[in-house]
Amino acid sequence: MLINANSPLNTVIGVVLRGLAVLSLVGVVVMWFLAVRRVKTGRAEPIAVPGQAAPMFSRGYWLVVVAEAVLLFGGIALLRSWGRPEQTNVAWIAFVVGVHFIVLAPVWKQSGIAVPGVVLTLLGVIGLVLAATSAVAWVPFVSGVLSGVSLLAGCLTFSWRGLASLTPRDQVAEA
Repeated sequence: MLINANSPLNTVIGVVLRGLAVLSLVGVVVMWFLAVRRVKTGRAEPIAVPGQAAPMFSRGYWLVVVAEAVLLFGGIALLRSWGRPEQTNVAWIAFVVGVHFIVLAPVWKQSGIAVPGVVLTLLGVIGLVLAATSAVAWVPFVSGVLSGVSLLAGCLTFSWRGLASLTPRDQVAEA
């Protein structure tokens, strides 16, 4: 988002978007540290994830990561060899990252991560279509900035919910 919030956007809008992106990222990091601190100091219990979660770094995870790397770099090389505009790379990256989230949902047994996956995949497809038109200059905004906004909004939302749902230790002892 920081890189793609440029022309054809108005300069002021680009600066505001980059500022909001940095503030959002700082907010997510601060909420993470607050949650960890509350759990480590014994003031709260960790959040129970609904359903049975799979191990994060399983064989399936690594297969997805390897496939993603091959698709990202191979796809960008292929787009370059076809003479596609450089902006097409942003759309391709959004598409591959979106598909990566969709594929990871069943691997991690967490269907919620498919939602940003679908959003990013769609923004990538829209960008790929735009790249073939005279609106190619808008691809970084659609596939880059809007993807970043989607991911940061999701991170902020789930960080806030997670922090707010930490069960205070004294309530756990009473139950």
